[in-house]
Amino acid sequence: MEWYPKSAATAYLDALKLCHKCNRNCNSCDAQMPASTEFLSALAAGMSAKLIVEVTPEVSSTTVALAAAARETGGKLVCIVPEPKLVRTQKEIEESGLIDMVEFRTEDPAEALLNYENIDFSFVNCKAGDYERFIKNLDVNPKKSMVVANNLLPGEEKLGEHLKEVEKRTEVRSMRHLIGEGMEIAMIGKGSDLRMREMSKSARNHGIPFERKTGIVKKTDKSRWLFRVDETSGEEHIFRIPRSA
Repeated sequence: MEWYPKSAATAYLDALKLCHKCNRNCNSCDAQMPASTEFLSALAAGMSAKLIVEVTPEVSSTTVALAAAARETGGKLVCIVPEPKLVRTQKEIEESGLIDMVEFRTEDPAEALLNYENIDFSFVNCKAGDYERFIKNLDVNPKKSMVVANNLLPGEEKLGEHLKEVEKRTEVRSMRHLIGEGMEIAMIGKGSDLRMREMSKSARNHGIPFERKTGIVKKTDKSRWLFRVDETSGEEHIFRIPRSA
């Protein structure tokens, strides 16, 4: 999977600024960890995702972060949100200056997802009921794509279990991170296994625990997580930075 570190860094910094403003001004926003929103923005932009899809049951700073990534890549974000949350979500995006990057939909996510093919980057907030059905309806780009699920509970199936049809066509590898609240990332496409091994090795080297199967992910406000890729070697690194830094 080709990686664009400059795009990742730009999107990360944009999300850092915009999501801080969003969280400060929006009392109704879902309290996402800042680290997780910035990390998602960097992931989507770093892989040059053109079609980004988010399924969320509530107003969230994650929408702003993914819209920032879409702006960086010249793509678009499709935000599928319940009708009662639409006005507030649109307002947050308008105030961030990213309204042109986002297409909003309010119907049943499982039905809405049928309108999109070759999705490059998908984010599913598992607080949304019946999220397994949404994941199974994702038409992901088999050459290179990522599916991210947040708010997974201990003991729930891995993302790969919900992507069996995709796995028949290409490689699917997933692991859980100590970022956000029960976040799991599935990398799809040739070479995903190598990337996953490099990513997990780098994570361990920097003291970031993760799980390939199950486990609870704890929340912390004491540090920030930074994702970087070495332009020469292509190795991926995740850095833990104290809040005071």
